[in-house]
Amino acid sequence: MTTTFEQLGVDGALVKALSEKGIDQAFPIQELTISDALAGRDVCGKAKTGSGKTLAFGLPTLQRVPTAEPRRPRALVLVPTRELATQVSEELIPLGKAIDRRVVAIYGGANMTGQIASLASGADVVVATPGRMIDMIERKEVWLDDIEIVVVDEADRMADMGFLPQVEWLLRHIKGGHQTLLFSATLDGAVKTLVTRYQTDPVRHEVESATVTVEEMTHRFIAVHQMDKSKVIAAIGNASNRTIVFTRTKRYADRLVDDLRDEGVNARAIHGDLPQKLREKALADFMAGKLPVLVATDVAARGIHVDDVDVVVHGDPPEDHKAYIHRSGRTARAGEKGLVVTLALWNEELEVKRLQKRLGLDLPIIEMFSNDARLQDLTSWDPLAEAG
Repeated sequence: MTTTFEQLGVDGALVKALSEKGIDQAFPIQELTISDALAGRDVCGKAKTGSGKTLAFGLPTLQRVPTAEPRRPRALVLVPTRELATQVSEELIPLGKAIDRRVVAIYGGANMTGQIASLASGADVVVATPGRMIDMIERKEVWLDDIEIVVVDEADRMADMGFLPQVEWLLRHIKGGHQTLLFSATLDGAVKTLVTRYQTDPVRHEVESATVTVEEMTHRFIAVHQMDKSKVIAAIGNASNRTIVFTRTKRYADRLVDDLRDEGVNARAIHGDLPQKLREKALADFMAGKLPVLVATDVAARGIHVDDVDVVVHGDPPEDHKAYIHRSGRTARAGEKGLVVTLALWNEELEVKRLQKRLGLDLPIIEMFSNDARLQDLTSWDPLAEAG
């Protein structure tokens, strides 16, 4: 039985705006949290990336906040990355317009003058990365005195990326009674401390992980040679519609993009050293299907929510099994069985075998060169039959 947004108490104008975008049924996390959030309760939601959290906190926030005075927003949404700030604000801006509420994104790496002007003209809801928000407060470009709703999105990533001190600084500076909505994939450790310190009698909701598990992916482990590695990645990219390649370093990401272009593959990189505009353009083109291969560093990829990724390639082996699952979760979304390919140079094979052990995967690492026909359809190819 599916639930409509109307049944959850969402304002008619917002329901209409959602319907115009083809969104009529609530996702599980939205179904669980929206009514409580609309009732003004503090909400603690455990849900993974890609579960529909933005509307879960965005709809109640837009519906509940009054209009703001210049430089005195009514709601603050804290997110870990620039990409996420852009994505969340882009999803909420048109909905805000439907009920005459203004959403503004504030993040580092972008023109500060424009952001200051946006705050000065009255932002009802500010979606911000913690560092840039603190910067704006210290410059006296924004005040938190009128904040009625605070959202901490992807709290676990905030912790992973070392942003919790900044998040706590902001939460401490919000005075008076206010509602706090917190969403995170995990609720232990530092995130649990946030909940205890900054939420009042929160109602807890957990979405049973519809996230991708190891069993839902098709895994392939390939031994490659340094001189041939980029060509192997090019062959994999050419055989699929949408491929994300993960690298550990920005330098390798850039070098790989150059190599792939030399092989005739349209590829672009996203990482922290690139101007925000270029990153946003690369991501938008990738999401729109205009860019077949996206090369991403781990940190830059944290804000990526793209369905229909056919293949995830670990260009460098991930740091640990958690990183493997996090990276690989970009595929096998929406019930599709995605392909995950890990490449290993001779001196990385031991590391990859340790990783497999942690993941409970017993698969051979098979040597391949870029002219290998099996690269054209790695899903159908059975490494176990070969190794056996």
